[in-house]
Amino acid sequence: MGHIFGTDGVRGVANIAPMTVEDVLRIGRATAYVCKRHGAEGIRQKIVIGKDTRVSGYMLENALTAGICSMGVDVLLLGPLPTPGIAFITQSMRADAGLVLSASHNPYMDNGIKIFSRSGNKLPDAEEAEIEELISSGRIRDIRPTADEVGRAKRIDDAIGRYIVFCKSSFPDDLSLDGLRIVIDCSNGATYKVAPVIFYELGAEVFAIHNKPDGININANCGSQHTEDLRAKVLETQADLGLAFDGDGDRLIAVDETGQELSGDHIVAITAAFMKRSGTLAGNRVVTTVMSNFGLQQFLKNEGIQHEESAVGDRHVLEKMKETDAVLGGEASGHIIHLDHHTTGDGIIAALQLLVARVRTGERMSVLASGMTLTPQTIINVNVTDKPPLEGLEDLQQAMAQADEELGGEGRQLVRYSGTQSMCRIMVEGPTEEMTNRLANELADIVKRCIG
Repeated sequence: MGHIFGTDGVRGVANIAPMTVEDVLRIGRATAYVCKRHGAEGIRQKIVIGKDTRVSGYMLENALTAGICSMGVDVLLLGPLPTPGIAFITQSMRADAGLVLSASHNPYMDNGIKIFSRSGNKLPDAEEAEIEELISSGRIRDIRPTADEVGRAKRIDDAIGRYIVFCKSSFPDDLSLDGLRIVIDCSNGATYKVAPVIFYELGAEVFAIHNKPDGININANCGSQHTEDLRAKVLETQADLGLAFDGDGDRLIAVDETGQELSGDHIVAITAAFMKRSGTLAGNRVVTTVMSNFGLQQFLKNEGIQHEESAVGDRHVLEKMKETDAVLGGEASGHIIHLDHHTTGDGIIAALQLLVARVRTGERMSVLASGMTLTPQTIINVNVTDKPPLEGLEDLQQAMAQADEELGGEGRQLVRYSGTQSMCRIMVEGPTEEMTNRLANELADIVKRCIG
């Protein structure tokens, strides 16, 4: 199978390598073997499996279960639950690992596997490498426990209730959402059951949209990447706030009462400023990625908040947060991590912390968001057939240097490969839209010429 792990687990088109039944069964076997090797002697290991609402989840869940049980490890099946919910249950039930069948914000025909360690964190690179090596070498092909030594699978019926209680515990006991009208876009994904209940039980008047998954409508023109319906519903219901999750519930994009979309950068800015003023921003530090808007950097600087930058991907944000003792980090795409509440990014918990700022200050969301001005930004994705080192492309390096010179200190440019797709991303931020568009297109043309 070769190299199967990307920046966020394994991902691909369902029923095509590396997401065939046979591949997934092998991933299950290798993961179970690693768990047994790292587990305590004499104690039976168990692995949690959860999924989002994709039609392929049924097929792949069975393959994953079979692979794990074939290595003598038990399986706890959660059914559809947000990715951060599966991380929580893994830790709560003291399981040896948690596997999530999801392709996050991708269309329904894709699927993937994310792996959490027993601590509720993404699996370390070394253990991912070990799983890959076990699959490619075939070393565990003939390890076959028999009779009563094979694993057993059991469904956990109260996983949703446990996760609802966990999320609500992140919202202060002395606060309520009474009097607030909230629209929730569940992206026909894993939050469709839990999210409306959580906000309703905390006192809000809830309008849920895209909360009827059928296996193929997940992320389809809805959710965190497509907020048109959410914005319209917020205006129609005169809501105080709109919340859009992605298919597996680890991302959040919001919409204020005027219908204006608030990116992950806005959410980080609002939450960071409020946490600093309330004395809960430990270390007075926030971590974002190199793709976060230049305007957010300026905002944090003006607020007197230290800013750390990480590589793209929530696992890199998390690593930098731990390294610098930060409790808040996030990406423009809506991955927001509150380490004082969870071990991983969680869209629902991020939404609840945003609402803490809304309720405590009494300010409308548009007012809270107005403190940060986004710098004009142009992002162009170029499909590539290969990924040669960008440092070796002389024409591109020269054009990037010229762009930096023209932008001066009023913007920046970034050219990088996607970690999950055959794509090169060009981002330019600057003082005007005209300048960012022109420079981004110039860089994109060179990328197309060199490697497109």
